[in-house]
Amino acid sequence: MFAREKGQQIEKQVAKHLQKQGMRLITRNYQCRGGEIDLIMQDRETLVFIEVRYRQSARFGSALESVNKTKQSRIIHTAEHYLQQSRDGYQACRFDVVAVSPAKTGYQFDWVKNAFQSAY
Repeated sequence: MFAREKGQQIEKQVAKHLQKQGMRLITRNYQCRGGEIDLIMQDRETLVFIEVRYRQSARFGSALESVNKTKQSRIIHTAEHYLQQSRDGYQACRFDVVAVSPAKTGYQFDWVKNAFQSAY
């Protein structure tokens, strides 16, 4: 399986997992110049921008560690673009990261709510 296909498959599984937790999917793979957000979901009254990170092993660092300041800045920039284009008028938003690793049966999800903050 190609990396992009595997990534899309994992993102679909993460979306299903989060939907079982009560979240509603708004969109997948939102892009603008300079960034992409894997999943945008709604958790009650909060709009949630979600970065999905997969690591086969932690040899070169964990999936959570890979969401560095540069990656966070790109996600924040893209979220600001989405909010400017959206007419939904959300009062609150947050940035979550879901780290995915292989498990005996499928994948293991490590969901970190409010993983980082926007400086704005």
